[in-house]
Amino acid sequence: MAEQLVVGIDFGTLSGRAVVVRVRDGAELGSAVHDYPNGVREDGLWALQVPADYLEVLQHAVPEAVRDAGVDPADVIGIGTDFTACTVMPTTADGTPLCELPEFADEPHAFVKLWKHHAAQPQADRINATARDRGEKWLGRYGGLISSEWEFAKALQVLEEAPEVYRTMRYWVELADWIVWRLTDNHVRNACTAGYKGMYQDGAYPSPDFLKALHPGFENFVTDKLDRPIAALGTTAGGLTEQAAAWTGLPAGIPVAVGNIDAHVTVPAAGAAGPGQLVAIMGTSTCHVMSGAELRDVPGMCGVVDGGIVAGQWGYEAGQSGVGDIFGWFVENCVPGSYYDRARDEGVGVHELLSRLAAEQEVGEHGLVALDWHSGNRSVLVDHELSGVVVGQTLATRAEHTYRALLEATAFGTRTIIEAFRASGVPVTELVVAGGLVRNKTLMQIYADVLGMPLSVVGSEQAAALGAAIHGAVAAGAYRDVPEAAEAMGSVTRGVHQPIPANVEAYHRLYAEYVELHDYFGRGGNDVMRRLRHSTSG
Repeated sequence: MAEQLVVGIDFGTLSGRAVVVRVRDGAELGSAVHDYPNGVREDGLWALQVPADYLEVLQHAVPEAVRDAGVDPADVIGIGTDFTACTVMPTTADGTPLCELPEFADEPHAFVKLWKHHAAQPQADRINATARDRGEKWLGRYGGLISSEWEFAKALQVLEEAPEVYRTMRYWVELADWIVWRLTDNHVRNACTAGYKGMYQDGAYPSPDFLKALHPGFENFVTDKLDRPIAALGTTAGGLTEQAAAWTGLPAGIPVAVGNIDAHVTVPAAGAAGPGQLVAIMGTSTCHVMSGAELRDVPGMCGVVDGGIVAGQWGYEAGQSGVGDIFGWFVENCVPGSYYDRARDEGVGVHELLSRLAAEQEVGEHGLVALDWHSGNRSVLVDHELSGVVVGQTLATRAEHTYRALLEATAFGTRTIIEAFRASGVPVTELVVAGGLVRNKTLMQIYADVLGMPLSVVGSEQAAALGAAIHGAVAAGAYRDVPEAAEAMGSVTRGVHQPIPANVEAYHRLYAEYVELHDYFGRGGNDVMRRLRHSTSG
C-alpha cells in the first residue's frame, strides 16, 4: 500500500517553499524553494509585493518538491499553507488583485502591503487613541495597542490616501486566505489572521460605531470589504480546483486546509502544543507564539485569541519587527571592505566571520549596549516610529563589537517579551527556536545566556512548511486534530543550547542597562526618535 503524503507550502517574505511530507511520521521527503521574481518594493516605511509571484510558487515549487521526493503525486491526500502576516491587498469580487487592473497598475495602494509595511502608523495611533477613549474591550486582548502592520490600520490608510482604490475594492484580503481562495475557489477567512490581525474577538469585529468614529467612510468596512465565513484551523477550506491541480501537478479535489500564519503554524512542527512552550520563529523578524491555559492581558502583545494556535487554549503572540534584517543591514552598510576580503580568503560569509569574532569576546568586553529598533518595536512598545541605538562606541570599536551588540540587543528584546508574559501571569517554561537564524550558534548561545534558560530547536529546517503540512493532514482526515498530528509528525531537539552561569550573571547586569535605555527612549523619557523621523520625512 502506498504511503499517504501531504504537501505544505510556506509563503515567506522573499520566497515560497514547498515540502512533501509523509503522513505517518512527518518525514520530509522532498522540498523546493522559489524566489519571488519581483521581491519586495521598499521605500521608507512602505513594503509592497506583487501577488502573481505567489502563484509562481504553486506552479514551480510544488511540482519541483514532488519531483525531488520521487513520489507519485496521486499519493498526496491534502495540502496546507501558511503566509507571512499581516500581508493584505484589495481585490475585486472574484479575487482579482486591483494592481492587475490597468487603471491601478501604478497605484501603490493597489498592491500587496507586506507585513513590514509600516506607513499606516498614524492610522494605528488614531485607532488606539479612539479605542482607549471609548473603552473598547477588545483593546486589552492586544496588550493595549494595535499595530500599524494590521488589517484595519492598513485599510484605513487606503481609504484616506487612495479613496478610489478603497471604493473599487470588494474585498480586503489576507494573503493567507487569498492563496487558499486561488487553490479552492472558496473564499473563507482563517480564525488565526482574523483574531490576531483583524481584531476579531468573541465572535465580532470592532463595531460600525467605532469605525465611524475613525472616519465616516469607514463605518461599513467590515460588512462591505472584510466579512467572510471564519473557519477553524485544521479544517478544510475546499477541494483543489482543476486549475490549481494543473498548476501544482497534484490531484484535483484533494482537501486544502484553511490558511494560517507562518509563525503560528510552526507550533505543531516544533512539538510545542502545550501551555508555556514559547516558540520563537527567528528570521528577518521574530514572532513569539505560545499557548496558555488561561486568558491574561499582557502589555504590548500582538494578540491573544481563543483557539488561535491550538483548540481549547488561548494562543498568545508577540514579536520583534527586526532581527535578521538588522544583522543584514549592518553587514551591507557598516562593515569595512577588509572584512569582506578576509571572509573571501577564508572561504566563509561575512556573517559567519563576524559571528566567529563575536564569539571570541567576553560578555561586555565591547562596552556597548544597543536597542534593536531599526524596524521599530512590535513588542512590547508597539511603536514603529522608534529607531535603533548603539551606546558606548569609541575609536577602538570594531565591526565585530557592534555586530555582537546587535545580536545581544535582539536577545534582550526577547527577554523583555518573556518578562512581560511572566509578570502578567502567563508562565514561560521552555523556549523552542525555529527559523533560519538557528544555524548561528553564537547567536543561540547569546540567547541562552541572556534568557538564562535552555533553548530547544525545531528539527526541521522548513518548520513552517512542515506545520502547514500537519494542518493539511488534519484537513484530509488522517488525524483527529492538530495536537494528535503534531505528536506523530512534529520534530524537536530539547535543550540544544545550555546557558553558561557566568554569562547569565554578566548579562543580567547588561540587561539592566538595556532596560534603562529601552524605557528612556521608548516610554516617553525622550521622543528624539520620533522627532528625527518626522523631520527627515518632510
